[in-house]
Amino acid sequence: MLQQEDFEEYAAIHMDPEVTKYTVRAHLSRSDAWRHLAILVGHWHLRGFGMWGVFEQETNRLVGRVGFNEPDNWPGFELAWTIGRAFWGKGYATEAAKRCLDFAFEDMQRDHVISLIDPENTSSIRVAERIGETLEGEMVVNEHRLLVYGVSSAES
Repeated sequence: MLQQEDFEEYAAIHMDPEVTKYTVRAHLSRSDAWRHLAILVGHWHLRGFGMWGVFEQETNRLVGRVGFNEPDNWPGFELAWTIGRAFWGKGYATEAAKRCLDFAFEDMQRDHVISLIDPENTSSIRVAERIGETLEGEMVVNEHRLLVYGVSSAES
C-alpha cells in the first residue's frame, strides 16, 4: 500500500499530463494528487485490497502504482496501472500487472478481472494483452469512452 512518505513522488507522477492523458481524471493538481492518494489508501481500508506502489529496486524510487480497484457501482474487479514517464518501456507495468493477476486468481480466488483502458492508450492495451486479457467490450465512465479488457481465471 502506498504511504504518506510516497506522496512527493506520487504527485510528480500524477501531475505529469503525459502520464495522465488517458485516465478518467486527466492532469491532476498537487491537491488532486493528494486526494487521489487518500482515495487509494482508503480503498484498502474499505475493501481490503487496492493499489500497491511499484518501486525501482536499485534506488527505491516510486515507479508508479499497480493493483485493484472496485469502488461502489464499478463494472467489475479492475486491475489498473499507472507508471511514471521515466520508467515507461522497461516492463514494470507488465511484470507488476502479471503478479497482481496471479494474486487475484490464486490468493483472492477471483473468477474474472477487467482493465478499463482508453482506446488511444496503445501501451496499456499491449500490457493487457501481454498478461492475457482480451477485448470484451466498451463502456463510458464519467463521459470517458473506455475499452473493457478482461480475463477469467480459467483462461490465465
